[in-house]
Amino acid sequence: MRKIISVVGARPNFIKIAPVHKAFQKHNDSVEHMICHTGQHFDEKMSKVFFDELEMPRPDFYLGVGGGSHASQTARIMMAFEEVLEAERPGLVIVPGDVNSTIACSLVAVKMGIRVAHVEAGLRSFDRSMPEEINRMLTDVVSDFLFVTEKSGMENLAAEGIDDSKVFFTGNVMIDSLVFYMPKIDASTAVADFGLSRGDYVLGTFHRPSNVDDSGSLRRLLEMLAGIAGPGGKRILFPVHPRTRANIERFGLGGIVPDDVIMVDPLGYIDFLSLVKNAAVVVTDSGGIQEETTFLGVPCVTVRNNTERPVTVEVGTNFLAGTDFERAASLALEVLAGGAKKGSVPELWDGRAAERIVEILLGD
Repeated sequence: MRKIISVVGARPNFIKIAPVHKAFQKHNDSVEHMICHTGQHFDEKMSKVFFDELEMPRPDFYLGVGGGSHASQTARIMMAFEEVLEAERPGLVIVPGDVNSTIACSLVAVKMGIRVAHVEAGLRSFDRSMPEEINRMLTDVVSDFLFVTEKSGMENLAAEGIDDSKVFFTGNVMIDSLVFYMPKIDASTAVADFGLSRGDYVLGTFHRPSNVDDSGSLRRLLEMLAGIAGPGGKRILFPVHPRTRANIERFGLGGIVPDDVIMVDPLGYIDFLSLVKNAAVVVTDSGGIQEETTFLGVPCVTVRNNTERPVTVEVGTNFLAGTDFERAASLALEVLAGGAKKGSVPELWDGRAAERIVEILLGD
């Protein structure tokens, strides 16, 4: 019986590992697949996403690390995960994405002689001021299996001198989850629950510290939303991170949010994807949402200077606006006026990426 441990630390990790776990379940006679939740991000909503909506078992290991600085969090994850590996001695550790849990658990595993598989390898923003970029680069260097979502990842890893025998173009496990849960997404009543009409509202999501932790940036962001809602004639649904909501209050910015901008608490996976699917345009600084909107054919305006997912711009429905909030508003208004581009679904974003990953791992 082969023993494999997958690591999750933040909400996107849950969504990426869910289809991998389902694929391993077809091989229960030969594989024991266990899940370790580091606790990097943990709250009731994320717990609900993990246990209920994604139909996942409770994690086999919960490290309970919580927040803290990048250094302290990474160190505490490493120490706690080392105890798990010493007790279990798996043959492989799977790490998705680019959070601190990803690099922390990769380093512990490789130093103990345990092979590492990186799901979503090769993505690059080429912005080393982003902690995620450092996590991605270092994880790719130490991994034994690198599973890539788009062709740019193959090119990036080749340019960095990664042995191509370790690199596999398998597609996007985020899309696997989206395809699998589409019946539930379509059955969601979230659009009507917020008093909205399909195709007749804007969805906004922002979480990057550069956008929401600085009073000037947060003011410009809220003014941007107001500038889209008024001229665009659309209501904007804005699921607000608790830290962002606290900053709005702390900086005294609540007065510049018009009634057309509906501020709500963070949403579960199913309801949120229903709102993404039925939006006229999504305005965001997220990475994963760029992929989901591209697959769904929904226009997306990304308020960042770079993207580690260039296929969403080159092939998909994504516009990269930079951090010029006025330009972002202008792009959103152009989309609302009929200026959306017709994108297509990138290669191998077909709902079978996890199957390909498991087939490669079990065939090794």
